[in-house]
Amino acid sequence: MSIRIIRTGNDPVLRQIAKPVAQVNRAIHKLLDDMAETMYAAPGIGLAANQIGVAKRLVVIDVEDEHGLLEFINPEILEKSGSQKDYEGCLSLPGIRGAVTRAESVTVRALNRNNEPFTLHATGLLARCIQHEVDHLDGILFTDYLSPSEIIHESEGSQKR
Repeated sequence: MSIRIIRTGNDPVLRQIAKPVAQVNRAIHKLLDDMAETMYAAPGIGLAANQIGVAKRLVVIDVEDEHGLLEFINPEILEKSGSQKDYEGCLSLPGIRGAVTRAESVTVRALNRNNEPFTLHATGLLARCIQHEVDHLDGILFTDYLSPSEIIHESEGSQKR
């Protein structure tokens, strides 16, 4: 495994729509491993492949709950319900945060690293993180949901959320 460079700011890859993974193989396993190591080192709770410059539909998430590390290959959100508003930040937009309204619960379908389909129902922080990371795969950043006055620029040395 290796830590990859996280793309930040106006890097064009962050606005690309990621392509579906055609075949789950050793290269995809290595990429998932690298993504997890990069996410943990950052530290973060989610990472999409395009955040490390790879325009493939891959996401890793660990919100430190009973699920542990989750890997999603070609994730698709099937259902959304409810509403929650909370602050988000992003490894690709360091020093920026804002309160984003998202669905309270989601149902997502994806493949795991064994190329097996699975469906997961998530609520709360995990649901928020899934939506945030799937947005990345579609070239959407959390700041796209905010007006300029709603974006909070944290000063150097302040605690990040």
